[in-house]
Amino acid sequence: MSIDPITLAVLAGRMEQIADEMDATLFRAAFNPIIAEAHDASHGLYHAVTGDTLVQGKSGLPIFVGVMSFAVKAVIDKVAETGELADGDIFIFNDAHLGGTHLSDMRLVRPCFHEGKLFCWLASVGHWHDVGGAVPGNYNPAATDAFAEAFVLPPVRLARAGVINQDIIDILLRNTRLPQSAQGDLNGQLGALDLGVKRMDELLAEYGAGTVGSALDALGDRAEALMRSELTDLPDGRWEAVDYLDNDGIVDEPLPIRVALTIAGDRMELDFEGSAPRCAGPVNIALPTAVATAYVAIKHIFPALPANAGVMRPITVKIPQGSLLAAEFPAPVGGYTETILRMIDAIFSAMAQAAPERVVANAYGTINALSIAGKRNNGQPWVMFSFYGGGHGGTPEGDGLNHGNAPISTATIPPMEILEAAYPVMFKQWALRPDSAGAGTHRGGLGAIYEIEVLEDNGAEAFLFGERGRFAPQGVAGGAEAAMNVFSYEQADGWHHPPMASKMRGIRLAKGDSVKLETPGGGGYGSPSSRSPERIARDVALGLLSEDAATQQYGSTWKEVR
Repeated sequence: MSIDPITLAVLAGRMEQIADEMDATLFRAAFNPIIAEAHDASHGLYHAVTGDTLVQGKSGLPIFVGVMSFAVKAVIDKVAETGELADGDIFIFNDAHLGGTHLSDMRLVRPCFHEGKLFCWLASVGHWHDVGGAVPGNYNPAATDAFAEAFVLPPVRLARAGVINQDIIDILLRNTRLPQSAQGDLNGQLGALDLGVKRMDELLAEYGAGTVGSALDALGDRAEALMRSELTDLPDGRWEAVDYLDNDGIVDEPLPIRVALTIAGDRMELDFEGSAPRCAGPVNIALPTAVATAYVAIKHIFPALPANAGVMRPITVKIPQGSLLAAEFPAPVGGYTETILRMIDAIFSAMAQAAPERVVANAYGTINALSIAGKRNNGQPWVMFSFYGGGHGGTPEGDGLNHGNAPISTATIPPMEILEAAYPVMFKQWALRPDSAGAGTHRGGLGAIYEIEVLEDNGAEAFLFGERGRFAPQGVAGGAEAAMNVFSYEQADGWHHPPMASKMRGIRLAKGDSVKLETPGGGGYGSPSSRSPERIARDVALGLLSEDAATQQYGSTWKEVR
């Protein structure tokens, strides 16, 4: 069925609104601040047969755009085994090797029927605060298999024909340190799916399945055409880049992430041959995560493209078997965020050689997943898990963003007021980090300094999963690298640094002890010699750049305009 442009635009907007409303429903209902405040969640509509992404909410994490289609495909495969599927069925699982990302991300998938026939799938994913495992909050830098990271749930039916299976909920709540939080997040996701089905029923009743289905087909075809047009405007050729992870948390050796980017007419290939093999520690990622990461990088390079699987039709992503980018169960994958950030950095560095105007310099490149956990005086456990910001890379148009969130997501950093209100901690510092930006015609953004003091009488334990402690964010087009990540913690005998630089497990903190994160800045864009003296002097006047660093990075001409 053909569809006119006006109807297509109206239906596209309506379906995007459905996904947006699902996002908003969960954000308002979730109990844990990683979803409620940081928005580490996503919702979307997916193809009935293939599971491909059709529409995703604008507030959800970009990494979930591609990876959630694998989650839906896992459910489609599950249904194919039994041949059973009814209106009102809901599937739930967190198995990252099937659905991508890591075990903290709980996925719910529900079919949407119209007139007794499956029309599409709706899916919800949210980062639960704790799902068991050896480390509160689940970022275990010493994990050597998935079982040390979290409780592993394969795709199972949470509901049959609208009837909830309480046994599944009982299992979930028994395998978390924070059952009230898990129950609240689960209810929020169920509410989001209920709303999504209601809105789809209204849309299908108004326009009919034929018209809406034609619109979805047209959106996929247009996304493909737009991608091919963008690629045709780029030069043909092959460009290579490499970046490194500090270590895997077990063996203190760097791990390369290599990519070869090839453009030929209206097609692109991303080949990661030569990347490190599967490692012992949790910086492995599953194949669905690697493919989805390539999509996120493409979305950054071509920001006008829609969130639709059609974008990837002209793009081939080659992930070598046996590499840490295609780890199989039960390989640990809890630190997936660090590896996909390095993949994006490598893709940007390769694209910078082909079309520097399309990319930005490397961002700070780590989420610095920090858990501080303990027990209150009444014996109740508490777990403060959060991620932290840093500088973004300089751009062709201007300086990088100071203290931004990771480019894999639209998730925000939870406000310190929320964290201090919920947990027995106090932030002694929450400030920009001077001299952390990479120099350039357009400098990178500044990283941040966070210092957190433990207030609980019983003390606490700290766990960190980070990166960029040994390999700095790189500049592009002649820009300089940024400052590296620095982590330290205070005990009775003074301040210490973890031997793995960016990872640690089970550091005991007494009441009054602190941990400190000094996060990386972003790399610079363009030669530092081309930066105007006035802008350098302004950075010095604002305290963003010390006089010594300004002279070292840019020379002394800036002093003449102070």
